[in-house]
Amino acid sequence: MAVYKNESNNTWYVMTRYQDWTGERKQKCKRGFKTKREAMEWENQFQLQKRASVNMTMESFCKLYEEDVKPGMKRSTWLTKESIIRSKIIPYLGQRKVSEITAKDVIDWQNAMRKLKNKSGKPIAPTYLKTIHGQLSAIFNHAMKFYDLAANPAQKAGTMGAEESKEMEFWTKEEYLKFSEAMMDKPISYYAFELLYWCGVREGELLALSPSDFNFEKRTLRINKSYQRLEGEDVISTPKTKNSNRIVKMPQFLCDEMQDFFKQYYSLQPDDRIFPVTKYYLSHEMDRGCKESGVKRIRVHDLRHSHVSLLINMGFTALAIGKRVGHSAEKITYRYAHLFPSVQTEMVDRLDQERMDVMFETEEIAK
Repeated sequence: MAVYKNESNNTWYVMTRYQDWTGERKQKCKRGFKTKREAMEWENQFQLQKRASVNMTMESFCKLYEEDVKPGMKRSTWLTKESIIRSKIIPYLGQRKVSEITAKDVIDWQNAMRKLKNKSGKPIAPTYLKTIHGQLSAIFNHAMKFYDLAANPAQKAGTMGAEESKEMEFWTKEEYLKFSEAMMDKPISYYAFELLYWCGVREGELLALSPSDFNFEKRTLRINKSYQRLEGEDVISTPKTKNSNRIVKMPQFLCDEMQDFFKQYYSLQPDDRIFPVTKYYLSHEMDRGCKESGVKRIRVHDLRHSHVSLLINMGFTALAIGKRVGHSAEKITYRYAHLFPSVQTEMVDRLDQERMDVMFETEEIAK
């Protein structure tokens, strides 16, 4: 063990050698340990990480997991994972060796998660419990795929929680128009909601828009980025999915409105955000508009559902709608199946006719 004492400040430090992924020999120094035992334990975990051994603790393996997956993820995605790992996994399983965690250990951890309360003093939502379990399982899967862990104890234990089953809400065109009238006193709010309702874009996509994304001659809107507020910073990143990169056609009235909106800016550069606000601002304005107009309160995201339901009522197919809003046709069909007109009666009427035609042909032949 390359552990030494610093007599000047009565602490311990480690000088250890290892081989990196290229095969090159390197040296690592870590200072500031209060005891020799702490220094020796750190060196042991460090060497296990470098050998990629699942005999390391869960806390050490999570650091390795971060090094592996974080570079390939969007910042927002990793921050969500990091929060779960830091607050829900390491405090409970952090000092256990990854190779020694059993399905029974995971069940005990699940029961501990079910007892937790949120900031309001209520139990953690089933959807979040499912997300937490999914993250633990993802860590074990990573250990199996790349570090030869024999089995995934989280998979053996079975999941916890449940999928979100919120009822989809939306506004009719009449409800939206009533709401939009209440928004006219604030241009930035009015035009933001106009784009959300008539184009079906996501909040993040809306807040990332700049003048260069609009082509008024072709009546198109380019969606190729998304805005988020992360750790106190404005972050522009790629859209949610591959299908989210798309060109959306705008109705002429909306083109005219947006050109009028641009004229209200004193100096607007091609890459400036035209809506320099946050998702919180939109939610607050939604509260205000619903109160003033008297329409039922829905989420800002539900304007996207409202756009889809409007297109369904206008008779457009799931394929066409999916391409416009950045979803697959299958997802549109699955999520909005209850809104599409039923064709069951038409189906059975056609089947009756087919059967009658066959019987008629059979009788003719018999004659």
